[in-house]
Amino acid sequence: MGDIRLPRHMFLWCLSAIYLFAFASLYVQIPGLYGNEGLLPARWHLRVSGKSLVEQLKDSPTLLWFGPRLGLDTQQCMELLSLTGALLSLMTLALPPLRDCRVFLVLWILYLSLYQVGQVFLYFQWDNLLLETGFLAILVAPMKMPWSSKVCLHDNVTFWLVRWLLFRLMFASGVVKLTSRCPTWWGLTALTYHYETQCIPTQLAWFAHQLPVWFQKLSVVGTYVIEMAVPFLFFSPIRRHRLAAFYMQVLLQVLIILSGNYNFFNILTITLCLSLLDDQHVNFWLRRPTLKTERTSLQTLFSGMAVMLEVSVYALLGYWTVQYFDLKVDWEKKSVSSKTAFTYFEFNGFLKNVTVPSIWIGVLSLAWEIITAMFKCACVRGVLWRLWSTTQWAVMAAAAVSMFAISLVPYTYFEYDANSKLWPGIRTAFEVTDRYQLVNSYGLFRRMTGVGGRPEVVIEGSMDRNTWTEIEFMYKPGNMSAAPPVVAPHQPRLDWQMWFAALGPQTQSPWFSSLLHRLLQGKRDVVKLIQTDESQYPFSKQPPVYLRAHRYKYWFSEPKADGSYPQRWWRRVYVEEFYPIVHLGDSYLEQMLVQHGLKDKAPLKRSSNAWLPRLLRYVGEHAHEMPPHLLLWTLFSSAATVCLLNSLRSRAHHRQHESLQNQHTDKQASGRTCFNVAEKNEKKHEEEEEKEEVIKDDAEKDGKEQEKDATSEEEQEKEKEGEIEEEVSAEETEEDSLRKRK
Repeated sequence: MGDIRLPRHMFLWCLSAIYLFAFASLYVQIPGLYGNEGLLPARWHLRVSGKSLVEQLKDSPTLLWFGPRLGLDTQQCMELLSLTGALLSLMTLALPPLRDCRVFLVLWILYLSLYQVGQVFLYFQWDNLLLETGFLAILVAPMKMPWSSKVCLHDNVTFWLVRWLLFRLMFASGVVKLTSRCPTWWGLTALTYHYETQCIPTQLAWFAHQLPVWFQKLSVVGTYVIEMAVPFLFFSPIRRHRLAAFYMQVLLQVLIILSGNYNFFNILTITLCLSLLDDQHVNFWLRRPTLKTERTSLQTLFSGMAVMLEVSVYALLGYWTVQYFDLKVDWEKKSVSSKTAFTYFEFNGFLKNVTVPSIWIGVLSLAWEIITAMFKCACVRGVLWRLWSTTQWAVMAAAAVSMFAISLVPYTYFEYDANSKLWPGIRTAFEVTDRYQLVNSYGLFRRMTGVGGRPEVVIEGSMDRNTWTEIEFMYKPGNMSAAPPVVAPHQPRLDWQMWFAALGPQTQSPWFSSLLHRLLQGKRDVVKLIQTDESQYPFSKQPPVYLRAHRYKYWFSEPKADGSYPQRWWRRVYVEEFYPIVHLGDSYLEQMLVQHGLKDKAPLKRSSNAWLPRLLRYVGEHAHEMPPHLLLWTLFSSAATVCLLNSLRSRAHHRQHESLQNQHTDKQASGRTCFNVAEKNEKKHEEEEEKEEVIKDDAEKDGKEQEKDATSEEEQEKEKEGEIEEEVSAEETEEDSLRKRK
């Protein structure tokens, strides 16, 4: 893996948004679900037993034990924790300095405190996944306050745990579909039922349901490949393998988001997929220039070999897909036929051969990240900084190894032999930490429900036992003409439990008796779970005297013969009575409440008039007026806007800083050029002066030479004159001598 500073930043930002969705979505439902007059009051799970605070925290690790010390009851304390988590995650989403490991520790503790008393309405796999991811975020997030460090040498080690969690989630989700022996998954026909039988489908699910059967079966094959085969590419040393795996995983999650309302689960899975990226690819998204280095001949050779290996892996993956699912193209019908070409026992043999090697792949991958980080720490300059980096590396490496070891227990649940061979110390550590939801087992859509039709419970109320009126929920199917809604990332937890209740008898859903009891009492908080706008509730003015529940089977309507769309989205058929006619004081209803421990004999305490309870009541009254999904998107949009403005401001400041630096460098360059010009002029002037001096010297030399020549010429002339005079005198002497002789 290369540098992961930008993917880590994106991971923490997305997790802050998911925490915001989770806390805000739960906050608006607390009064109806866990309030003093709700379906399952949380105060029943926190009864005073005379134990010390430490013992109470050991029994149930939740901050709700501190509620009485603040003058709050259990409902108000849950609202305070949810509000605190929502506000803190909102600030973390908007302000980068708050994305600190200690802030994520607080968020994790807050959600864990709510989870401990959440009971059946909070026991979903995505709640466990959020707690496990939130704990990993404590290890991944930097410590920014009071100082900040842009790069930590152990980041790759802790961020690897997110990739391992993604591998466990996806691989287990694919495996459990086949180990469950569900005939629809083995027959590749699961998606022909999935779109109409999922809890809260979207409008696009209706259109997806109309696709041909061969395409639905081929989609199941693609799901198996993405969930069971592609996850092994998460640990590939070839970078393009990890990027391809990232895009395939995101494609699957986006398709699920478009066809179903699964709250924040799919967004959280996409957030986990960010662990497959690096800074280079994120910079490619942002169109930022990257430094390109020239490759040597050896690097070019290795790159070519990597491309060949990459293509061979894709070819092998395609070959196995064709072989094990017997894919055949029918050109006449323009379709692709598919079927499962292996047996259940062959698949179990495959699991035995793959589970242990997958663990060793994780061991080698984690060891590589740890050793690489160790060498980086050894290269740090300065003795103290090297010691500090090495200490951080040792602590985080030990934490990563511990988390990996503990996660092997739930990971190997689907393969008994591998699970039984684990070291007993790992099992002990898992049992100790299990209550904190540090690691969990996963397996989504294990069996396809509603094969013979989507079961749905419809509650009806009456004032005279003759005229019955259906009580329509905001989100779950009921009215056949109502279009399926889009409510993600909000999770209407009562609507989800109504979907589970319809799958079996009412005795398997004890809370259903409490629901009818509260509706007969006309409890406003419970009514708001069904309809936020009380004018849409048929008994808003006066609660019903009688209630009953029937089970129906729903199907998506089909297009008309001429291809036009039908007027209704659903069609239904009556099946049976789900709950008999009851009224307040009814013996059967009272018996069910007492049998399941839903009859509270202790009288309610009066709410305190202190400033904190009054503030919580004031906030709750205004927050419940808006539909929950609109409230969530409003909070997210406001935080995202602040984050965008901060990024634009920082970018403008960065550009201004760059322009000032450029101006400064230009000034320095211009000063240097002026100085260079002056130096050049001085040099030219000196050269000219030197030339003039040389010329003067030459002229003086020439003058001296001329003078010398002139003097020499004069001397020569004088010598010539002397010689002439001497010659004349000689001639005269000779003449005188001749005269004398004569």
